[in-house]
Amino acid sequence: MPTQHRAIQSRQALIRSAAETFLEKGVPAAGMVEVSRRARLSKGALYFHFTSKDDLTLAVHNSALATLQEVEDTLARSSQPLVAAVRDFAVELFERVQSDPVLRAGLRLRSDTVPGLGIHALEHRWYGLFLDKARAGGAYGAAYDGDETDGAPAADGEPHRTARLLTTVVAGLLHLGAEDRGWWDRESVIGLWDRLAVVPGEGEPARGHVPAAGPDPAPAQPSGAAAPGAGRHPDVTTHSGVPDRPGLTAQPARIRCDAPG
Repeated sequence: MPTQHRAIQSRQALIRSAAETFLEKGVPAAGMVEVSRRARLSKGALYFHFTSKDDLTLAVHNSALATLQEVEDTLARSSQPLVAAVRDFAVELFERVQSDPVLRAGLRLRSDTVPGLGIHALEHRWYGLFLDKARAGGAYGAAYDGDETDGAPAADGEPHRTARLLTTVVAGLLHLGAEDRGWWDRESVIGLWDRLAVVPGEGEPARGHVPAAGPDPAPAQPSGAAAPGAGRHPDVTTHSGVPDRPGLTAQPARIRCDAPG
């Protein structure tokens, strides 16, 4: 095996080992020797790639960010209208979070340790991403021009509100799933989306805007599965770093988004 390829594999193994150790013990309690042993590499190999735990923590952050950007790029390239595209984004995101300890650990790093992946930073990232797509294609595929035609609202007459609502839902699921991974299940995410809106081509015709959530915001569950978050009330107050969020507090489905675990 070429030396360069071995070095890449060793670095990736150390990053994964660090992520798993961070998830189990937290960053302060994670030792460099333990990270090297978990990766089945020598302490010398560890310090060849990373000079300190801060350097290793930054590598976990950067690797998690690269994975997150891959999922975001898929959304940006999607030909689906906003509501369907964000649904698919949420499904892929939470599947990646569950299967990839590096992404999961990166999302749990404290913002004062490694900035960029805290819940408020994620909300700003996703709000901008969703807003761009809302302006381009509306909630259901028709571009927003700020006007109404024949007295009917445009396909998405309130792109900012739509982007804020979808941001709150995705960030809220990220937070809730850190305590109960049932919130990240594909069936749960799709079930929640069915309550938010009907996606064109999958039931009723497209409507003019994202309708208000129904009186029961709990996501639909797979047959025979216990509801995620059982024993906890799912309706809690929204707290978000996204600017200008009028109207969201009036929504029946209110999700608190402090930190992803």
